[in-house]
Amino acid sequence: MGDNNTIPPFKSLTGGNGGYTMSQKIMKHDYSSFDHPDVLRFLFHPRKEAPSSGESGSLRHHSIPVDEAVSIGAAMHVADRDAPVILFFHGNGEIASDYDDLGRYYIGENINFLVADYRGYGLSQGSPTVSAMMNDAHAIFTYVTALLKTENFTGALFVMGRSLGSASALEIASSYPDQTAGLIIESGFAHAVPLLNRLGVNTSRLNLREEEGFRHIDKIRAFRRPTLIIHAEFDQIIPIKEGQALFDASPSTQKRFLEIPDADHNTIYAYGLNTCMKAIREMVMAPME
Repeated sequence: MGDNNTIPPFKSLTGGNGGYTMSQKIMKHDYSSFDHPDVLRFLFHPRKEAPSSGESGSLRHHSIPVDEAVSIGAAMHVADRDAPVILFFHGNGEIASDYDDLGRYYIGENINFLVADYRGYGLSQGSPTVSAMMNDAHAIFTYVTALLKTENFTGALFVMGRSLGSASALEIASSYPDQTAGLIIESGFAHAVPLLNRLGVNTSRLNLREEEGFRHIDKIRAFRRPTLIIHAEFDQIIPIKEGQALFDASPSTQKRFLEIPDADHNTIYAYGLNTCMKAIREMVMAPME
């Protein structure tokens, strides 16, 4: 692991000469039918965070512009500039700072770990919707790739999503397969309508159809690079069959399905932290083909 104290502060990428311009409605699919208030109140549980007092050692905070007067908060745990990078999207009841402790684990494995929030979460502005979340994933990815280039990070970029975050991760992987070295899905869902029904949404009353949703099966079929699917044996929110469906649909010749025994949706790290980290480390440290 590199000496974090030797890494100078990041340059701002929000200006016109920083190599980054704000994304403008570049998502390929219309998600507006899933923006109904009865969906949003079950799907999103935003929680705010007090403003940070500043940078701290290996932890760097970012404010990513995604729309007019709207920025997304993100936290990057910096290991070393030549180490692999994981862009991580968290679950619907979490915020980036919840991963500060885990970020130290990643640094210990010499992996850069960047956690992005959603609108209304953490230090982010705005209110979350499905359309905004999916569009913002593109803006966040554009910002991160520009950041890594500007700051001379040379490690491969991987995308990871947990639970709801699997939507953003699969959106990116399927949209930018040549720029994404690998995909990691933890506790992810293959089908949106059954998930919404389990969460309490009356999808029949709202006439929500699977083809109008996230289309995760189609997206993972479009990604052929290394893929790791991690799922808890007794996940009560997103059953393990959902993770298996994603794995089965993946065309990658370098794919792995990792089941965490005895764990459920919210105890997966309590039961399987070391197992998960070993599998992630093996994936991101493997030689690139």
